[in-house]
Parts: sequence; structure tokens; C-alpha cells
Amino acid sequence: MDTREPTWHPNPGIPALALPPLACDAHVHVFGPLARFPFDAASAIRPGDAPREALFALHRRLGIGRCVIVQSLVHGFDNRVVEDAIAAGGGRYLGVALVPSDVPDAELARLAAAGLRGVRFNFMSAEAVARDAGPVLALTRRLAALDMHLQLQIEGPLIHSLARLIGESAVQVVIDHMGRVDAALGPGHADFRALRSQLRAGRDRTWVKLSGIDRISKRADYSDGIELAGLLAAEFPDQCVWGTDWPHPNHWHVPDDGALVDALARIAPSATLREQILVRNPADLYRFEPA
Repeated sequence: MDTREPTWHPNPGIPALALPPLACDAHVHVFGPLARFPFDAASAIRPGDAPREALFALHRRLGIGRCVIVQSLVHGFDNRVVEDAIAAGGGRYLGVALVPSDVPDAELARLAAAGLRGVRFNFMSAEAVARDAGPVLALTRRLAALDMHLQLQIEGPLIHSLARLIGESAVQVVIDHMGRVDAALGPGHADFRALRSQLRAGRDRTWVKLSGIDRISKRADYSDGIELAGLLAAEFPDQCVWGTDWPHPNHWHVPDDGALVDALARIAPSATLREQILVRNPADLYRFEPA
């Protein structure tokens, strides 16, 4: 019997907010099924299956027309689970790969051809910054030849030490989950100020995902996370994309994805701003084919 814990809501609410056509969920994962796509031996978590079929059904329920699937450490450097979902997505799904910094050029080219638009690195400790920032910066020069971007998952306080990597990257940089700052510390905290500083300095090449309001907040209504996301959306409307972060592994609770969609009414109050963040920005960043 499979006793792995599910990480996604079995019956999310239907959002009250109607999303614009071709709205993009720019940050999700797929896990398994384990019989086809085994976990990486080094993965510290073993979530229940969250297959592509469940993801596609969720997006039909939420009114989402496009999506970017991000490879997770659960499956390590074996990106087949994302490639499989992209191939089944009818042109509406693209991806971001997980690779080592010394990945061969031929493998990068293969991933790009399969619809993976960028590569993701995790900087969740000072040791990771010291070890990996230089090699990742060197990798960006190879990514440039394939028009792939760099995606960074950052533990909030480490954004200060990654300024050089972000500033000198040869490709566009996407910062996950609003830099994973602690929303309880408020918009005046040094970590959030540093995130805004990076976005100002990189107006034409640095992006932020307004995902993770449910991770950076410990409030039931995510109000402090929504506040920070709203400030970023207002100040950097051309540099924001949004995502549900489904299926919510390694979390303090299982969010209702319908509620995450409805939070967009407060994060981006106008239909024009939602169109920018949900449709135009992801179309430019991820290079979706015209509908």
C-alpha cells in the first residue's frame, strides 16, 4: 500500500475571480507516477503522486490556459517527468529544468528543444552560495546561446549575497516565490528591500514570481504575503509572473488553489494589471507559441 502523503487539495474551490484567456500558472511541479518516474535517491521528501492528469484537471477547474512546470528536487536531474507533461500539454505547457552546472551543451540543447525554457538552481544555504554561485554564473553564458533563462530559489536572507550572480548573469533571471522572504517581517525589512533593489537594477532582465503567498505567510488568510505580492505587482508590473506552486510539497499546510487564484483580486486589483501579469508577461518570458 502506498502510504506517501498527498500534497494537493482534493477538491479546491472554484474561484470567484474569472481569469483572462490564456492566463498562465508559471510555477507548478509534477510528481510521478512513481512507477514511471522514480524519485531521486537524494530527495529528502517522498510526496504522493501528483501526475500530469491531476494538474491538467486543476487548470481546467481554475480557468488557466497556460502553464510552466518546474522540475523538482524530488526527481533530481532526471527531467523526463516534466518533458512528458509538456509533450501531453498540447503546446500550452512549457518547463524549467533542473541540471548540474556542468551539464553538457548537448543536453541543454535537447532540453531546450523539448520545451524547457530555463534552468533552476536552489540557493537555500550560505554554503550553496559559496559553492555554486560562480559555476552557475559561468553556465549562464552557455544558456544565452539557447535563449534559456536562469531561475533561482532563494532563502530570503541570502538574496543579499546573490547580488553579483543576479547582476552579472548573461541571461534573464527569475526569482522564485518572492525570494522566500518572511512576510511577517513586513515590507520594510532588509530582505524585501533587497529584492526590490534587485528588480529595480534589472528592469529589463530580472523577474519575480508572485507565487508562494501561502509559504511566506503563516496567516490563515495569507494577508501579509498578499501585501508583499501586491507591492511588487504595483511597482514592477512588467517583471512579474504568477503561479500556484501546486502541488505544495514540504509545506506547513495544503492550500486551496481556488483561494490562491482569488487572492489575485487583491494582488493585482485591475483587470489590466492581471492581464499583464498572467498573460503578456509569461508570453514574453517563456515564449509561448501564439494561440
